[in-house]
Amino acid sequence: MGLLDGKFAVVTGAASPRGLGKATAKLFAEHGATVAILDLDLAQAEAAAADLPGAGHVGLACNVTDLAACQAAADALVAKWGAVDILVNNAGITQPLKIMEIGPKNYEDVLDVNLRGTLYMTQALIPHFRSRKSGSVVNLSSVSAQRGGGIFGGPHYSAAKAGILGLTKAMARELAPDGIRLNALCPGFIATDITAGKLTDAQRASVLEGIPMGRAGTALDVAGCALFLASDLSAYCTGTEVDVNGGSLIH
Repeated sequence: MGLLDGKFAVVTGAASPRGLGKATAKLFAEHGATVAILDLDLAQAEAAAADLPGAGHVGLACNVTDLAACQAAADALVAKWGAVDILVNNAGITQPLKIMEIGPKNYEDVLDVNLRGTLYMTQALIPHFRSRKSGSVVNLSSVSAQRGGGIFGGPHYSAAKAGILGLTKAMARELAPDGIRLNALCPGFIATDITAGKLTDAQRASVLEGIPMGRAGTALDVAGCALFLASDLSAYCTGTEVDVNGGSLIH
């Protein structure tokens, strides 16, 4: 018996093989969900969907910074499945820049994919969620939003991820009467493609020193918390931020 039996889930930015989105999509599928993987590249999205356990999963091309593209993807999935129950706003990018290195393009790219994309994809599904009086949205923030960077992303990344926390709570407040829940995950240092090969041994050792549990997180660590927030186990949780950081925030 899976926690998501009979549910339909959308996960954005989930084509990267070792990423948080793919791990989340896989765990959801293992728990009985039918999953749509959205990513910029259609072939990669389709390949990732085909790689999931079970049948009926879908890969779609979608640039989350384009509201019309988000709406088209949402409409296509509702038409195909008849229902969408879960949205995971995982699509995001990071840049390890110092304050004075952040140019207009850097700012736009990081804010747009992380923050605007989270707003647009959620907006695209809200009318459907409202019509069914249910829906669970999981947004990906970061410990860097809470502690002001210090791991990898620059200040504009911290700002975007902090924006996601504010957006999550405000949307949760507005949409609670409609039976729609929105919660945020705040991963700490996770071993994924985004961080792979980007840190020197000294930097990595320094990061691990700041984590009481003494290890990097895994994509599955984050996926497990996403599963909890997506499922009915968290039926009375909305507007929360769940820390997945091995204790680095308390350190």
